[in-house]
Amino acid sequence: MRGRPIRELSKHLFVLGLLFFAFVPIYFMLEISLKDNKQFAVNPWLPTMPFHWENYALAWQQIGGTIFNTAFIAIVTTALTLVLATLGAFFFARYRVPGARWLFWLFMALMMYPPVANMVPMFKLITSLGLYNTHFALILPATAAAQAFNIYVLRNFIEDIPQDLFDAVEIDGGGALSEIRHVVVPLSLPILGTLGIISIIAQWNNFVAPLLYLRDSNLQTVSVALMNLEGEYTRDWGQLMAGYMLASLPLIALFCFCMNLFVKGLSAGAVKGE
Repeated sequence: MRGRPIRELSKHLFVLGLLFFAFVPIYFMLEISLKDNKQFAVNPWLPTMPFHWENYALAWQQIGGTIFNTAFIAIVTTALTLVLATLGAFFFARYRVPGARWLFWLFMALMMYPPVANMVPMFKLITSLGLYNTHFALILPATAAAQAFNIYVLRNFIEDIPQDLFDAVEIDGGGALSEIRHVVVPLSLPILGTLGIISIIAQWNNFVAPLLYLRDSNLQTVSVALMNLEGEYTRDWGQLMAGYMLASLPLIALFCFCMNLFVKGLSAGAVKGE
């Protein structure tokens, strides 16, 4: 009995330690964003007066448009990814055709293929298709690259859906699309939400592809714009941290509004097969 309070205390200390390391970077980003370079050099650890709110206005002038570009790319990519992955996973889970099993494992082998090895062929393909310096140069490859993982996850969930539900749709005269609409999608919303959040975060943090495929600054994404904020010879730390803070706000809002859905999706994966 004496060991139980110690174990409980250890658990709480462990959780508090994780929270500390999670929120400390946000604290430094916020308090540095309100300083000029002189204040940062004198005291980088604690907030100092006066606060320089103009850093946010200057940062928004530099990266405001790129945030909308990134949001458009992330939303379109996520929508296409989930639609195509749901269709593909439904096929692999519900249909038994010759060669389907081998095709599925061939799909899964793509998850072990390093994206950097595909960089030169992908660049040649994008330029030959006339997609260079367009947002589709980011949307289409990202949609294709995400299919293997998403199909793998969704196929397992669709296979666990009771057959009676699909039979009920067929009795009512519905086909495959009706089964997906009325059975698969409603029951798979938690995992679809989880995969959607993962996709949006991946596109928001994408750096190499926009740097390679986008030339015009008005088409650029926020990750490359943040790199340009650093300057060639000097860094305005307040303006730089304000830019990072602005770029983080959409993701923070996404987690605040979708955390329950994200946790449900993870929990559904944890109890699968029981």
